[in-house]
Amino acid sequence: MAYKDEQLNEEKVFKDPVHRYIHVKDQVIWDLIAAPEFQRLRRIKQLGTTNLTFHGAEHSRFNHSLGVYEIVRRIITNFEDKPHWNKGERLLCLCAALLHDLGHGPFSHSFEKVFKLDHEYFTQQIIIGDTTIHKILERVSEGFSKKVADVIAKTYEDKLVVSLISSQIDADRMDYLQRDAYFTGVSYGHFDMERILRVMRPIDDQVVIKSSGMHAVEDYIMSRYQMYWQVYFHPVTRSAEVILSKILHRAKFLYEKNYSFKLEPIHFISFFKEKVDLTDYLKLDESIVFYYFQVWQEEDDAILSDLCERFMNRRLFKYVEFNPNRQMNEWMELYQLFQEAEIDPEYYLEVDSSSDLPYDFYRPGEEEERLPIHLLMPGGELKELSRHSDIVESISGKKRTDHKLYFPADFLANLNEESPVKERIMELLYHQGADK
Repeated sequence: MAYKDEQLNEEKVFKDPVHRYIHVKDQVIWDLIAAPEFQRLRRIKQLGTTNLTFHGAEHSRFNHSLGVYEIVRRIITNFEDKPHWNKGERLLCLCAALLHDLGHGPFSHSFEKVFKLDHEYFTQQIIIGDTTIHKILERVSEGFSKKVADVIAKTYEDKLVVSLISSQIDADRMDYLQRDAYFTGVSYGHFDMERILRVMRPIDDQVVIKSSGMHAVEDYIMSRYQMYWQVYFHPVTRSAEVILSKILHRAKFLYEKNYSFKLEPIHFISFFKEKVDLTDYLKLDESIVFYYFQVWQEEDDAILSDLCERFMNRRLFKYVEFNPNRQMNEWMELYQLFQEAEIDPEYYLEVDSSSDLPYDFYRPGEEEERLPIHLLMPGGELKELSRHSDIVESISGKKRTDHKLYFPADFLANLNEESPVKERIMELLYHQGADK
């Protein structure tokens, strides 16, 4: 029997709080889960610093990756007797779903921004590089690892396969919305996934939804909208992300200035130099980063020490609403006042912006062309979702953006009460009222 067809002696199941059970029958999938590069995902949290806001959000990329695999497994099981579905793509879909987040680094997107990294690039490098994952995939067939990498890169020729992993209604989103809602304890991310899976239909280049399932899709889109603004963009979480990024920037700055660390940051050196190879990348996970942050609390550099102590003990920055279009003069004055107060504004004054586009129709030629969700009408024609749903039409193509100004309220409180600098800073910051 070929490796690609090899089945376990008995089906393995993972007990899962979201999907109840995750089913594994393929030897390939079982071997991929056991690979060191996949086990590393246990040490990367799904939601980065969100556990400092929602204390239950301790789940990992490992959990999520298994969940995406399970959703895709259910989808293609439903597709088996449908026209347009190529049964030969089954294992490719399962492998791509399982491995789609393989390249995430510690604290994911915050870490990427500081060091100018792309987790999708590293996902592809792990899949096609000198790794256990690559060796397993190549046992399926020569070049199979490249096919998996192409699906994740969205360049694979069968766009139907790509759409299962990456589209406006894909297995990735369907898992993380429910999983993140479960672990944060909020109700926003829940929707009727079973209904959506039942009304999904494969066509030549994408998955479409039977028109009778439109309301379940509306619920899914609104759930996503609420999760972004109530959980993913929560201002307290963003405060922690600001401090995290400032720690990494400060450590990089000190390294470049030949500062003598009490603990040499050997795991970060290639990141500081922006010459990261795959071996270095895979060695760094959140347990390593936390160790450095713990130790750096004792560094002689006051800024690095303070930022690490804040992060480790959840002494976060406060925030106020900020409009960069109308308040840049105030920002410039605050920057100067912080300098006069001997509070370094490079590390203690930050504008953070968040924006989201909950649903969009096709806009040819734009930077990110989003394939819309299509409804399959009773007569067989396709109709773009927002043309049939008043709810989705009301939010289509509308990007919402939010800006917050973050600062250390405790530092300001310690300034001399009679200082004109303190008085002016407080006037500029609190004229709209600081949030909690």
